[in-house]
Amino acid sequence: MLIGVAQLAGAALVAGCSNGSGDKSAPKDSEPVAKVTFQPDKGSTDVNPTTPISVTVTSGRIDKVTLTNASGKQITGTLAPDGSRFTVSEALGYDATYTWAGTAIGTDGKPVQIDGTFTTLAPKQTVTATINIGDGQEVGIAAPIILQFKSHVANKAAVEKALTVATTPQTEGGWAWLPDDNGGSRAHWRPREYWAPGTDVKFSGKLYGLELGDGAYGYTDLSSEFKIGRSQIVKGYAPSHRVQVIRDGDTLFDFACSYGEGNEARNVTRSGTHVVTEKYEDFMMSNPPFYTNVRERWAVRISNNGEFIHANPESSGAQGNTNVTNGCINLSTSDAQAYFPTAMYGDPVEITGTSIPLSAADGDLYDWTIDWDTWKSMSALHGEPSPVVSATPVPPGPVRGNN
Repeated sequence: MLIGVAQLAGAALVAGCSNGSGDKSAPKDSEPVAKVTFQPDKGSTDVNPTTPISVTVTSGRIDKVTLTNASGKQITGTLAPDGSRFTVSEALGYDATYTWAGTAIGTDGKPVQIDGTFTTLAPKQTVTATINIGDGQEVGIAAPIILQFKSHVANKAAVEKALTVATTPQTEGGWAWLPDDNGGSRAHWRPREYWAPGTDVKFSGKLYGLELGDGAYGYTDLSSEFKIGRSQIVKGYAPSHRVQVIRDGDTLFDFACSYGEGNEARNVTRSGTHVVTEKYEDFMMSNPPFYTNVRERWAVRISNNGEFIHANPESSGAQGNTNVTNGCINLSTSDAQAYFPTAMYGDPVEITGTSIPLSAADGDLYDWTIDWDTWKSMSALHGEPSPVVSATPVPPGPVRGNN
């Protein structure tokens, strides 16, 4: 009989819970617990160090959080104003393990631990690259942008897509890959025509974290902001035995000179558009078996094959009437000294009237001997659009993750 009473009582209790008069005794809905998600996921390996790295909390907020490397160094990041996300703002290193630590607070007021690790990829090798024109430099109207890599680059298309050239005013140009030199690949960017004087140029190469092929990755980002200077073109017609320096359309100098027309091909001044690359007040020149370690003055290099514009008193009797040099353009000492300070890296030197054209055999700056259609075909993108003509700012560099 007691059992029957307990059953009824139980039935009455169930009934009471089913009507509106029993709200105070109903269980409350639970508040959501904070949920923590990671980008990349906890335990990830072979993470590219340039991948966006973050931790996000939903149904709550981040109370405190750190990301540290194996040495305990905290990685810089930014916390969203509402505390929902912490985003890493600096590049990470290759082949490194990173650890999350911290706490999130849910809307239920309860803490949830933030913890986990991930590891970045370990390249078979990292490849450095250099750019030929530095920040703030002023260069001539024929100067190409040259990227020289320290080893061979297999994934040239990916590299080219990571390069931008922003110009003001807008300039048509493009990349070409020349044969490997100095131990590695090299990419040149040149405008279709000579640069407009006064052009502002901003170069950016996002190479860090970029797979170059065969397990190699870029060592660091590169950047440079430089300016194109005045227009100065050296024009020489060998049979005339004279050479002119044209500044902004006007003749600055008209010198008597002597070109190279020796009985050996090596001594013939090359016809074509050379580019000034360096200059020396004093330079020791050799051209065995003709001469060795001869001191020459006011020497302006125009090709890696040994061609210079320089003073040579020994050929003064031939200057203006006979071509007798071993390939260089000889001037009087006073004329060479007058020209020397006006020469700038990137100035074009246009030579015509000799029996041998300038070519790839004459060094690394033969860019202007290549017609535009051929130049475009030397791009790794094969007609795909590339981010090269723009007037937008380029982020600064260089950047390398060393954390």
